[in-house]
Amino acid sequence: MSDKNVINCHVTLYRGTVGEFKGLTTAIKKSLVQNRVYLSLNGIDGDHCADTKHHGGFERALHQYPMEHYQYWQSQFPESKLLFKASAMGENISSAGMTEHNVYIGDQFQLGEAIIEVSQPRSPCFKLSRFLAVEGFAEKVQETNRCGWLYRVITPGYVDLNANLTLLRRAENSLSVYQVANIFFNDPTNKEALLQIAELSHLSQHWKDYVHKRLETGNIENWQARLTGVF
Repeated sequence: MSDKNVINCHVTLYRGTVGEFKGLTTAIKKSLVQNRVYLSLNGIDGDHCADTKHHGGFERALHQYPMEHYQYWQSQFPESKLLFKASAMGENISSAGMTEHNVYIGDQFQLGEAIIEVSQPRSPCFKLSRFLAVEGFAEKVQETNRCGWLYRVITPGYVDLNANLTLLRRAENSLSVYQVANIFFNDPTNKEALLQIAELSHLSQHWKDYVHKRLETGNIENWQARLTGVF
């Protein structure tokens, strides 16, 4: 592995249970994991999911979000500055030094005893706007590609506190999380670019299905319900 592809990043872990918050049934509110924890195929032991149709499952077992983005959001929304801190995006993994630009679809990382693999960018939803009390925030996250990314768990295992994420393998001819998110969200009818995404063997099946449908029909799926909560 060349030096430019070396990632060895300290992370902190978060998990949450389902509860009622501002009229929402959600597990977005996470707490710091303070003990050794088991990471199964479905994610961190004790981490729950309120909407299993749109969140969680094998290909969406973990969500990572860069600490760097919180500084950006604080500058954009100073009135909500105190809310923008680690775990505010409902992430399981918080880090500094990893962003959508240097993380690629299919990247495999060692995390304690476990091995995890990047499966897709995160698709932001209206619950972020409600949780952080910023109108239209989910749309801003999508427009800027500051979405974070999701993992599938390849090898379950225990993770100790003060864990590091260490890059083990990068798929050949992959695209960064930023590139995939930017095409998918901000250039959604670019056939040539969509074909590049469709060829990513490690991309989640959920995203592949959307890409193939766009290529077949030329139509973009309706994002309104996800981004605004208006069905």
